[in-house]
Amino acid sequence: MQILPPVSIGTNRLLPRSWDLLAGILIMGAVVLFADASRELVQPLASLSRSPISLEPSQLPEYAFRTALRMLVAMAFSLVFTFTYATWAAKSTRAGAVLVPLLDILQSVPILGFISVTVVFFLSLAPGRILGAELAAVFAIFTSQAWNMAFSFYQSLRTVPIELTEAARMFRLSAWARFWRVEAPFALPPLVWNMMMSMSGGWFFVVAAEAISVGHTTVVLPGIGSYIAAAIAAKSLAAIGWAILAMLVVILIFDQLLFRPLVAWADRFRIDAEPSDEESASWVLRMFRRSKLLDALGTPFDKLMRWTWRFALPGRGPRLERAPSRIGGLVWYAVLVAVGAYAAWRISAFVDASLGFAEVLRAFLRGLATLARVIVLIALASLIWTPVGIYVGLRPHLSRVVQPVAQFLAAFPANLVFPVVVSLIVARELNPDIWLSPLMVLGTQWYILFNVIAGASALPRELRDAGRNLQVKGWLWWRKVGLPAVLPYYVTGAITASGGSWNAAIVAEVASWGHRTLHAYGLGAYIADATSQGDFPKIVLGIVVMSFFVVVVNRLFWRPLYWYAERKFRLA
Repeated sequence: MQILPPVSIGTNRLLPRSWDLLAGILIMGAVVLFADASRELVQPLASLSRSPISLEPSQLPEYAFRTALRMLVAMAFSLVFTFTYATWAAKSTRAGAVLVPLLDILQSVPILGFISVTVVFFLSLAPGRILGAELAAVFAIFTSQAWNMAFSFYQSLRTVPIELTEAARMFRLSAWARFWRVEAPFALPPLVWNMMMSMSGGWFFVVAAEAISVGHTTVVLPGIGSYIAAAIAAKSLAAIGWAILAMLVVILIFDQLLFRPLVAWADRFRIDAEPSDEESASWVLRMFRRSKLLDALGTPFDKLMRWTWRFALPGRGPRLERAPSRIGGLVWYAVLVAVGAYAAWRISAFVDASLGFAEVLRAFLRGLATLARVIVLIALASLIWTPVGIYVGLRPHLSRVVQPVAQFLAAFPANLVFPVVVSLIVARELNPDIWLSPLMVLGTQWYILFNVIAGASALPRELRDAGRNLQVKGWLWWRKVGLPAVLPYYVTGAITASGGSWNAAIVAEVASWGHRTLHAYGLGAYIADATSQGDFPKIVLGIVVMSFFVVVVNRLFWRPLYWYAERKFRLA
């Protein structure tokens, strides 16, 4: 792995003071803003209705900060989920047999499904307080971020190069040390790119997360999502323009303060024998490296990490993995079959008692219509963004330009396109079943682009030089070098994009502008209508049917393709 040399501060004594001053300003500003936002959590929930969302542009900075804070908290929980859930799935064969299909189901459950089931629970955690509604919003944003990151980390842990694994074994690293010193660093570059995509995914569903409406329960939290919902209801194009500008500003701030330094820092973990010709740069990362104030604040955490490393010192080394017991395996899978059969029986009994077979058939046919849209849209997105992602990923200077642009486009909520789409369909008398379909892939196509960029960025320089020296060019290069190198990353992005497209169908198959609402024939519209009516049996039925389609497609197509890419094209 490439290790960056120590940063030379130089002889100018004013420079460290300058960085300390900048770091102090940023830290104090963050503390003040966080304290101000936390004070609102204990306010009565009824105060939200007394202070409705204002479309005045002067309110947008506060709304933007509230939304950004929710996303950062959700991102923190998503990272914890990723490091635990994905690691468990990758390390344990038996657990992976359950956790990976469960992850398929979780990413297919629409955000409205999570909200409709959990909103009452979160509100009950802090009765009558805004805290409960904030927890519900953070959880909703979490469900739009976590699955993509978990898939990426799982894929990376499954494709760690053999030479790194052998090196860890030779140094007799324990499982804890092997994870933090070998596996997590290898997985970090693609994880950072997927964090960017997950943050953008949170923006895509921010309207549903902040303007919660399930049956007779309506909660509107201050934020850009609620502002967008109010602007759509008021048919205010000016307010939508201000919302787009606010989103752009927040995304650029995230890019400068969070993601660009993360990309620059993760660049040190590339699998390369030689340093890159174009190293990523970030003024924030430079501030972290040169500020004595941050060094002092980080000293306790550094001592804590050193203390934990005492349990990871080379000793007896990792224990040899024993072959799993056949009897234990049979018992494990028997329990899974029993639990699955019981869950299927309970769901079928619930649906049969509340709806009947005709309603199940109706939901299934709508699911087939949405499936056809997903297949066509993912195929088109793959043809467009796979070559673009490879081209960008091999050119770091270009990826630095594309990074914030792609984040903004991926974060662009489908709701903001409703005025143009609805007006165009009505004016031209177009078929909503066809022309609402592109909205499904508006935010999810970027999963493919970001993962392919991450895969191309991780391509070892030796492999590129070998192709150049052997004069491998044109289609031969794409077939022998480019596409095989990014295939595991592409499959990860395509799986997430496919599941995300099902989720996006909720907001794409029903488009509203003022009092005008258009419906496309599909499962997304079915679930959206059931949610707005508070019809819980239909919500459950729609979620079950959607999960069924996603799991079947993943099991029959994406997973075999993923296993093929993992076996044949991993770096070894």
